[in-house]
Amino acid sequence: AITDILSAKDIEAALSSVKAAESFNYKTFFTKCGLAGKPTDQVKKVFDILDQDKSGYIEEDELQLFLKNFCSSARSLSNAETKAFLFAGDSDGDGKIGVDEFQALVRS
Repeated sequence: AITDILSAKDIEAALSSVKAAESFNYKTFFTKCGLAGKPTDQVKKVFDILDQDKSGYIEEDELQLFLKNFCSSARSLSNAETKAFLFAGDSDGDGKIGVDEFQALVRS
């Protein structure tokens, strides 16, 4: 579970910062939830949770549900937020985020 890696309190703080529509900022979120400071292996574990279909990539539909991985009652990202998140993370332009891209995004 994601709470094995991140504290419930930090997750709650991160989620409360993005409750409003169009308020999602991945840098702020990764910092507030504590992921930005985690070692590579723990970031990889979070990637594996986010990669719901186990394809080795986080695709756009999985990104849209990003916040729900942290709390099932969290909102979905808007189309604009999802596309901006994908654009920020997809450094090779293949339309999805691989584990190395995710690591870079978390640390950016």
